[in-house]
Amino acid sequence: MNESSERNKVDLSLYDNSTYSVGRGPFIRTLWYFVNILFFQNPLNPSSGLKRRLLTLFGARIGVGVVLKPSLNIKYPWNLTIGNHAWIGERVWLDSLAQITLGSNVCISQGAYLCTGSHDSSDVRFRHQIEPIVVAEGAWIGAQAMILPGVTVKTHSVVAAGSVITRSTEPYLIYTGNPALVVGERIIRHG
Repeated sequence: MNESSERNKVDLSLYDNSTYSVGRGPFIRTLWYFVNILFFQNPLNPSSGLKRRLLTLFGARIGVGVVLKPSLNIKYPWNLTIGNHAWIGERVWLDSLAQITLGSNVCISQGAYLCTGSHDSSDVRFRHQIEPIVVAEGAWIGAQAMILPGVTVKTHSVVAAGSVITRSTEPYLIYTGNPALVVGERIIRHG
């Protein structure tokens, strides 16, 4: 190989994650690991009330009337805020390396993935890139949709099933595709 080829390679042996702070010590992280498996990822636990109490004990801020379906995966609950009357569907993964904030009346549908961490593909060391996610009041994230780091899904936006949101949305618009594009306006009917 020539010198130019060698310079243009990722070298994972140089990876260093020492600047990232998980936010809790090893005991709490281990305890959460088992609580997450037993009470959140377990499809046999339908109780939203118990899950809300457990999340609060681990530092999450949870509003009233939050519905938490079975088979959830939550990375670090201390990086999670959920507003009032939000719905989190089955098999949702909240990969909260950074703060995830879900507003009131938000719906996160089955199998959606909210990812706060990635890597710099142009960096020889493949460094982490960790940024928060905000899903504002009344927004709806469709089944199997993916929200990437640093995105704000603005108020009452809709992310259609299977879509990938790479940039922040605008209020009351409907997005679909990969990468997601605007396909319409959300109009809320009353009555």
